[in-house]
This record gives sequence, C-alpha cells and structure tokens, in this order.
Amino acid sequence: MRDIEINQRAHLLPVSAIAAKLGIDPDFLEHFGRYKAKLSLECIAGLAGRPSGKLILVTAISPTPAGEGKTTTTIGLGDALNRIGCQTIVCLREPSLGPVFGLKGGATGGGMAQVAPMEDINLHFTGDFSAISLAHNLLAALLDNHIHHGNELQLDARRITWRRVIDMNDRALRGVVCGLGGVGNGYVREDGFDIVVASEVMAIVCLARTLSELKSRLGNIVVGYTRDRRAITARELKADGAMTVLLRDAIKPNLVQTLENNPAILHGGPFANIAHGCNSVLATETALKLADYVVTEAGFGADLGAEKFVDIKCRKTGLRPSAAVIVATLRALKYHGGCELKAVGEPNPDALQRGVANLERHVRNVREVMGIPSVVAINHFATDTEREFELLDELLRPLGIPVERADHWAAGGIGAERLARRVVELAEQPSTLRFLYGDDLPLLDKLEAVATKIYGARDVALDAEAASALEQLQATGFGRLPVCIAKTPYSFSSDATRRGAVSDHTLRIREVHLRAGAEFVVAICGEVRTMPGLPRHPAAARIDIDDAGRISGLG
Repeated sequence: MRDIEINQRAHLLPVSAIAAKLGIDPDFLEHFGRYKAKLSLECIAGLAGRPSGKLILVTAISPTPAGEGKTTTTIGLGDALNRIGCQTIVCLREPSLGPVFGLKGGATGGGMAQVAPMEDINLHFTGDFSAISLAHNLLAALLDNHIHHGNELQLDARRITWRRVIDMNDRALRGVVCGLGGVGNGYVREDGFDIVVASEVMAIVCLARTLSELKSRLGNIVVGYTRDRRAITARELKADGAMTVLLRDAIKPNLVQTLENNPAILHGGPFANIAHGCNSVLATETALKLADYVVTEAGFGADLGAEKFVDIKCRKTGLRPSAAVIVATLRALKYHGGCELKAVGEPNPDALQRGVANLERHVRNVREVMGIPSVVAINHFATDTEREFELLDELLRPLGIPVERADHWAAGGIGAERLARRVVELAEQPSTLRFLYGDDLPLLDKLEAVATKIYGARDVALDAEAASALEQLQATGFGRLPVCIAKTPYSFSSDATRRGAVSDHTLRIREVHLRAGAEFVVAICGEVRTMPGLPRHPAAARIDIDDAGRISGLG
C-alpha cells in the first residue's frame, strides 16, 4: 500500500483524547476539526515551572535521491519510546506546499511511521503558512505604499531588501518588476519572490516564545536602506502591530498524532538549506514540559540542520539535546560511494565502503565538534543484505559509535525498539554541548568556522558584493549575530554534484543578507536559490481527488 492508503485506513483518536494522554484540559484546545488542534497560549503559560524532559535530535547523512527517511525515523523512534514506557512527543516541522507539489508529494513520514491526518497536514493544515505569507506580504505592500505616498523615510528603491513570498516552487517569480502600468501603480522597481519557508517571518515565528516577543522581532526586520545606508525597519513603517495580528494564531503549536495514536506537535517549517531548519522553539519547549522525551528533527543532513539547531536554536534558547540519532541507509551510502541511483538496491560492497566516509564525517561532527552523544540508525530496506550490514559494522567499529538497524517503516514502533533503548542509554550519559564559535567572533570568522570544522573546507571565498555586505554588517553592530549558511544539502561543498566526504574545497558565498528580526545573518552559497523550481515531473501531476473527496497521490 502507498503511504496515503495506510494513513487513510488508520484508526485515529479524537485530538482531545491525544491531549488527555498529556494531561491537557480540553478547554485549552483550539480545534481544527476532529483530529487536529492548536494549544492555546494559556495552556503553554500554565506549564511554566514544570521540569523538562530529555530532548533527542534526529539528523542524517547528506541527503540523496535514494532517500534516508529522517522524518520516518523520527516518528518511528517516538512510537518506539512510547512502547517501552517513556512518555514521548514527536516534534516536527510542518510541510511546505512547495515540495508537496514539487518533488516529495508529502512530508509526514512513511509506511507505518507516519503522523496523521496526512491530507490535512500536507495541504494547508491549520493555515500557519498562509498567515506567515500574508504577514510577510503585508509588510511588502506597506513598504511600496510608503514610497508611493511620498517616501517620508527616504527609502532608496535600489536598496530595498524585502522581497515577497509564496508557498510554491515557482522559478518564474525569482526576479520580477513591480509598479508597471503608470504613476497610479507606484514606482517601478525590481523585486522578487522567495518561498515562504525562507521568509524571515517564518524564522521569527519559530524563534519567538510570546506575542510580545513576536511583535518586537517583527518590528526589528530591516526592509531596506536610505541613500546614506541607514537601515529602515518594519517598526518605522508601523507594520509590526498588524503583522502580529495576522500571526496571533500561527504562533500556537499544532497537536496531532502518529498512526499509533501517540502525540505529535507540528509547528513551523523553515528549510535548512535556505533557512535555519528547525521547528518552533515554542513547540519544542512545550513538548518538553509535557513528556519524558521529545524527539525532534533538524532539516537535511547534520552539516546543515544539526549545525543550525545547535548554533542558532540552542544558542538562543538554552535548549540542550541529550542524544542525537544520525540516520543513514545502505542505499544512500552506496550512492555517496559513486553508485548510480538505479543500482543502489543491488549489493555493492566497494561503493558502500567508499560512501561510509560521508557518514563518518557527520558522526564526527555531531559527536566531537558539537559534543552530542550519538547513535547511527540504519533505516532498513528490503534490498539490504546481511553481508552489507556486517561490512558497515566493521567500517564503523573504529569510531566507537553504536549502530542500530531499524524497521519502523514496515513494522512501526516495534521495529525501532532496539534503537529506542539505545537512545535512552545515551541520554543518560553526561554531555556538554559545544557551539562552533563564540558570539564575539567576527562574522567572517564564524563563516570560516562552520566551513572548516563542519564542511571540511580549506577556506571561504566571498564574491565582491557579499564581502561588502558582510563588512557593512560587521561595522554597523551586527557582528555578534550567529550565521545561517544557505547551501546545497547534497554535498559538504557548495557544489551539489560532489558526493561523499568532500574535503579541501573552497566554500563560495555569493550573497549575504541581514535577518535582524530573526537575529542571524544568512550567507548564500553556490547556486542555491531561495525560490526553488519544479522538477520535470512534479508530484502535483499525480495528485488527484475523486467524487467522494478522497485524495490520492500524496506521499
């Protein structure tokens, strides 16, 4: 059966019953139908003072077209921990319609390890992304309106940095011209669209704990500059209040369930290749007050998601993961070893041996650089052979890291119980989380720290425009901010075609952007785009609905 068919046949409990497992009063739920609800801010405020559970981070090797199943493993591990008696909540990001209709077709797990209801979660869900895009684009509209009506703040139309957003992959919108059609339509200027998951508003929603903090951060957004390079903020445009009004519900975490009727909180959705890649702080901290264990994931591989989880989310909040799970598959390792995609299901010990270098790099980064006790989870596929597992054990033994096979895709939580028990053991070990750089380090040195310590790069090279922007940010007091590197997720380098564990390369940075409200600086590398395009055969082409309203083609 396809994932959507499994999900549609699942026996789901009313969301009030899921909340009851966590001791949440039904009056604190804001229902969106029978199976999903938001947790009210009053509910969250009432949890203050409770002890926090243990946080488990799920990350992965560099992603491949063969698929690794990081979200599936996160859900399967959460179900397994509940099976062995550890009250556990899964904390995930919400899917973006861009990849749902583009490449993935859905992002709610797979097989017997899914969150539900799949159709709702993948399609609009509780409207968070819509609210974020509306708030973002309201600011854009107010900005252009301000210029049209006299430009009292003296914004330089050549130095406007606030683009528009849409939650869809649409390469035609990367660069546009607005204001055409005469004087009644405003001033003509170049503009463009990013995907919603790259919006600074998305990042702010995922980092703010309260409505007052949300409003403050929104007000700090820099939308552009005057001719003498003075930054103009959303607060000066008087946009922060109205934006907060649009986001008053979007800031509240969403409660759903796994196929095994265990609680899952989904909230926020920044991508790690173009943003900071973590679900909301509010969701994570709320879950930690409600459960013994919280299993969360960071986007893409550990070089992107886990690094930003540590250097942005943990740095800003004081969150500390007790253990990490690094997900890999034999298929993906063979792909990193040079095997062609169509042949990754066939035995190939030579390719596997070469590809393990990618996993080894991620393991060392998470354990030694970031200081998080870790286990490797091999997401099992039917084509895997016993000989390949034995070879992998031999190759990883010198690292001294535990390796567990997991069969949650086929068996659900019971297939990940060994992994769950190993995670519990690791979570009891003492650990000291380490950031890659200190706050006082200059921005360029922070970029070099990530590039050399995590990516294996020799150095960093900035295009002239990027170097000038970085120097300006350093000089104007933003040097203490962490950095958020936007690059291809498919390689340690900025070249997506270089598989394995690339070393001694140069990380090329073409653009640098300030995110003053989110409080980090984005460095865009290589050819990565903040507005993706659709593939030749988009997933949307197979998604359909019948006369009874039954959806097919998702997942």
